[in-house]
Amino acid sequence: MRVEEALKEANLRLKPLCENPSRVAKILLMSYLGVSIEWIFLNQKSEFDDVGYFALVKRFESYEPLEYITGKAGFYGLEFEVESGVLIPRPETEILVDKVLEIASGYKAPKIAEIGTGSGIISVMLALKTNAKILATDINEKALNLAKKNALKFNVSDKIDFVKCSYIDEISGDIDILVSNPPYIARDYKLDKFVINEPHEALFGGEVGDEILKNIILIARNRSIKNIACEMGYDQRASMEMALKFNGFKSTFYKDLAGFDRGFCASLIL
Repeated sequence: MRVEEALKEANLRLKPLCENPSRVAKILLMSYLGVSIEWIFLNQKSEFDDVGYFALVKRFESYEPLEYITGKAGFYGLEFEVESGVLIPRPETEILVDKVLEIASGYKAPKIAEIGTGSGIISVMLALKTNAKILATDINEKALNLAKKNALKFNVSDKIDFVKCSYIDEISGDIDILVSNPPYIARDYKLDKFVINEPHEALFGGEVGDEILKNIILIARNRSIKNIACEMGYDQRASMEMALKFNGFKSTFYKDLAGFDRGFCASLIL
């Protein structure tokens, strides 16, 4: 089949599933053939073996996220490795990285701990942009292995220690900044058909959704950690304000690009 014919058929099949089927069809073809978008535009009449390509299209029709199919996800202008079983990076988490960089700018070489590192995107970006010593934890062995791959890819393995544990249970000593994009979705929230194929333990934060966030705040207080930065659900500002105030933190909240409350930065009142 010719490239143009394959793209046309894929576009028709993908149209009911997404807003930009033409883009998805091209990304799948780029991934399958290992070519650039320029190659596709210049080789519309070229023939190729389309069996494997339409196998990828079928995976997307089965609501497998595009990032799992291609094994790649963009974040902060870089391309990270992703795998099924590990949460896919979201663009709004770039704002959380920006907030941590602002806090870190007040330190020469801060000690940063990240809870629930997943694919490692936050810790890798912080390692690239600061002189921080970073400790990144996760309970998911697969996530830690993937995070190590991404750290190696960007040559920051020497700046990050990856630890398998819950929260920061296996980390001792002082921590200057605690950062997390934890699970914060309520247990009964109806997920998009693509999102539901991501690991539930990385999505659901409990019955209400804010339970893990509240535990992080409590841990920060008990460990006398001066700074916290976390992503949260759009409807969790009131509960987070209350929890932070109760535990002795002064907080500020930030919104995502859609204008929804998306996270907070907090400092311990000494």
